[in-house]
Amino acid sequence: MPQFDGKTVIVTGGGGGIGGATCRRFARDGAQVAVFDMHLGAAEKVAADIRAAGGQAQAFHCDITDRAAVDAAVAATEAQLGPVAVLVNNAGWDIFKPFVKTAPAEWAKLIDINLTGALHMLHAVLPGMAERRAGRIVNVASDAARGGSSGEAVYSACKGGLVALSKTLAREHARQGITVNVVCPGPTDTALLAGVAEGARDPAKLIEAFRSAIPLGRLGQPDDLANAIVFFGSDDASFITGQVISVSGGLTMHG
Repeated sequence: MPQFDGKTVIVTGGGGGIGGATCRRFARDGAQVAVFDMHLGAAEKVAADIRAAGGQAQAFHCDITDRAAVDAAVAATEAQLGPVAVLVNNAGWDIFKPFVKTAPAEWAKLIDINLTGALHMLHAVLPGMAERRAGRIVNVASDAARGGSSGEAVYSACKGGLVALSKTLAREHARQGITVNVVCPGPTDTALLAGVAEGARDPAKLIEAFRSAIPLGRLGQPDDLANAIVFFGSDDASFITGQVISVSGGLTMHG
């Protein structure tokens, strides 16, 4: 029997690179996948691909910065697919600028998407998991939270906050059978990385610098992240909580 057979999984930012790969991987392992994205067309494409491959998935429009929209999307998911067994907070957004050249409006958007959005999702899903005394939460942060990253000050702060939040929730909900873990991508070949690079003086040079700095000699691929996320969402990780793992090809090596 597939390990996620009959389980409902929400993936935010599910229409993107890492999110889409994660949705497809969960579906291959039997999950009923709720593809959350503020771009409904992107979510629908991922869901359609999953169904065409014989899996189960539905797309849901959800702006995670809007708490009412989050509540509505979670309620619709549970009505159509069943109680949420796994939540993957993957949605994110970034810009690449020195901190002193950023503006408060940019800070607000970064915080809304990268931290407040995850808070909304967690606050909407955790009560049901606690009542059922079971659940897996995987928060996608960034190695920028662990080692810093020039040009990503506010993004790094948000992701650092997400790491600290995850550890606290892991403690608060451990006795309810809920695990909370964090996956930190390094430089990964996604539209987000391409968008970040566009803010640099020489985007191609920046991407090559990222690649050259990685000991394994290549950028991460979305499937590399999906593998770690799905592990933390599985019963194989049932005795792991409050942990942070970097998927970075060795770029960061934290004990």
